[in-house]
Amino acid sequence: MNKPPFVVTVLGFDQALASAITGALDVFAFAGISWQRIHNQPTTPKFKVQLASFHGKPFHCTNQLLLTPNIAIEDVTDTHILLIPTIGGDIDTVLQENANQLVHIKRLQKQGADIAGNCTGTFLLAESGLLDNKVATTHWGYADKFRSHYPNVNLQSEKMVTEQDAIFCAGGGMAWIDLAILLIERYCGHQVASDTAKSHVLDFSRPNQTVYASSRQHKFHQDKDVLAVQNYLEEHFTKRLTLKHVAHEHNMTERTLIRRFKQACAITPIQYLQGLRLEQARKILETSMSPLESIVNSVGYEDLSSFTRLFKKYTGLSPSQYRAKFIRK
Repeated sequence: MNKPPFVVTVLGFDQALASAITGALDVFAFAGISWQRIHNQPTTPKFKVQLASFHGKPFHCTNQLLLTPNIAIEDVTDTHILLIPTIGGDIDTVLQENANQLVHIKRLQKQGADIAGNCTGTFLLAESGLLDNKVATTHWGYADKFRSHYPNVNLQSEKMVTEQDAIFCAGGGMAWIDLAILLIERYCGHQVASDTAKSHVLDFSRPNQTVYASSRQHKFHQDKDVLAVQNYLEEHFTKRLTLKHVAHEHNMTERTLIRRFKQACAITPIQYLQGLRLEQARKILETSMSPLESIVNSVGYEDLSSFTRLFKKYTGLSPSQYRAKFIRK
C-alpha cells in the first residue's frame, strides 16, 4: 500500500444525495486532523479528497444543493478510492442518465482503485457489471428491486457493509459513515479509523442494517395467496404456530407454501415469522422497561436464551444493548 495522502474521488451526478457526498468527503479529509486538533497534536492529513462529475459539470443534488466538482471523471487517472454516493432521485432515471459513467468506473477499477458504492449507489455500481458473482448490499428497502435487476449479484441486504475483491458496498443512506470508517481503517489502520470515528462522535462498527428494517419490505409482490399467509402471520405471530398448521389454514402443503413464499418474498415463512416477532420485540424495547422475559413471551417465544441468540444474530446487538441504544426517553 502506498503512503498517505491517499486519493479519494467521489463521483457526483444529478439527483445524488448531498450528505453522502459532502459527509464522506469531510470524514476522509479530517482523518489525521480532527483527533489531533482536539488533543493538540501535530496534524497529518491521511487523504486528499476530490469531487468528480461527467465533463466536470456542476450538478444538483436531491436537496437542490448545487455542487461544483474539482475534476472531470474523464481526467481522473490516479485515485485509490472511487466512491459512488446514494441515488436520491428515481433510480431508473438516474441509471439511464449516467450510463456514460460506467466506462470510467470500470476503467478506474482496472487501474487498481478500490470501488465503493453507498446505499442505492450500488445500483450504478451493479450496472457496470463489477458486482456480478460478488457479494453486495444495498438499502434494505430496495433489496427486492436490486435482486430483480441484478440476479447475478450475491446480495446480502442484511449487512451494513460488504467487500469482495476490493469492491465495497454499504447499506442505508447514512451507511457512508460505516463505509468511510472501514476504508480509513483499510488504508491507515485501526487506530486512525477509531480516532476519526471518536472525533466525529460516530459508532465505529454497525455490523448490519436489519435493526432498521421493516417486515413490510417483503409485501411488494403480486401473489395473493402468499399475501394472505403474511396477513395471517401478522395477526397470529404471538401464538405458537407450526408450518403445518399455517399451510393447512391456507389449503396448501408445507412444501408448496415454502416454495411460493420464497418465490414471492425471497425468504421462508419461518424467517418472515421470526422477523415479525423480532420487530415487535424491538418496538417494546424502544418504548418500555418491561422485563425481557415478559417481552419474549409476549412475542411468541418461550426460551429466553434462544431468543437472545436470534435477536443478536439479526440486529447485531443483544436485547439490553438494543434498548440502551434506541429507547425513546
